[in-house]
Amino acid sequence: MSQIDTEEILSETEEPAGDIDNLKLAHHKEGGRVPVAESIRYRKRAQSAEKKAEVLSEQLAQAKSQLTKLSEQLSGVQTEQKLMRSLSAAGTVDMETAVLIAKARLQGCEEADLEGVIEQLKKEKQHLFAPPGDSSSATRMSDKTVNITKTAGARQRITNSQATLERAAKKAATTGNRTDLQEYLRLRRNFL
Repeated sequence: MSQIDTEEILSETEEPAGDIDNLKLAHHKEGGRVPVAESIRYRKRAQSAEKKAEVLSEQLAQAKSQLTKLSEQLSGVQTEQKLMRSLSAAGTVDMETAVLIAKARLQGCEEADLEGVIEQLKKEKQHLFAPPGDSSSATRMSDKTVNITKTAGARQRITNSQATLERAAKKAATTGNRTDLQEYLRLRRNFL
């Protein structure tokens, strides 16, 4: 059995204990003699370092892929914000629909011009934009047009609910009855 075979057998088993094993020497690559136990320790440390290096390289690859995904998401969000600002400045009435259509058109062309897409939308989908002279549904805020239109149904419901709440409050105040007070508080909780 050669010296190398004994090293391999010893490295596969647990580290030997005692002074007798420290007397055994392994051949070092440079020609010097190193105790076998120390050689085994170095080998295990090297294997452990190699495993750590593999794990770290995998983590680095995962981090790089996450970085590319996040940068793509960030650029998408920035483009969407720019699109929303431009559509708002153009007087869009239905922002959600206009954004969806514009995003679909921008994805189709890599070199699409944002202003060109908005102008094309204005020509093709006129119902998404307020008429040029209509100032009743739009208000000016810091040089940007913001559309404020309410539907009559929503306004009517708010008025009815407020009137019901006021009636319950007056009834609770005049009668002083606990059930009237509880009814008022229940209505108030539902409306506020």
